[in-house]
Amino acid sequence: MSDSAAAAQQIAEQVRAQMLAHDTVLRTLGITVDAIGPGSARASMTVRADMLNGFAICHGGLVATLADTAFAYACNAYDELTVASGFAMELFAPSHEGDVLTAQANELNKSGRTGVYDIEVRNQRGQRIAAFRGRSYTMKGRPVIGGSPVTRGT
Repeated sequence: MSDSAAAAQQIAEQVRAQMLAHDTVLRTLGITVDAIGPGSARASMTVRADMLNGFAICHGGLVATLADTAFAYACNAYDELTVASGFAMELFAPSHEGDVLTAQANELNKSGRTGVYDIEVRNQRGQRIAAFRGRSYTMKGRPVIGGSPVTRGT
């Protein structure tokens, strides 16, 4: 790994630590951010009984939350505060209690203040559960590392 790639990876790891320190949603849902790199992230979650809807399948909003988590960590990995400007999601298959869902986010394009990211959600058997495309907006000059949770989003 080149020095610049190693430095970018180190920044991404620091961003992950900073974001995790303030991310109560992930702790509540049991989501983990398993990997991060410049423009990429992988998050996972085990489907619990309290995540099931009336049909005994994981609520689609929680699948979206998992995908959105991978998206958020991927697009913030450069240490510039970045938020979602929109997303679209397609659900392909249900997930059930005990399933382990993994969302892999990859940067498709980053230009100026905007970016496009594709996130694929699969279960532990490799079955595709959902596809999510996120659009991001970067607030130039607003670092994630060392930013306070109060001022980061304003």
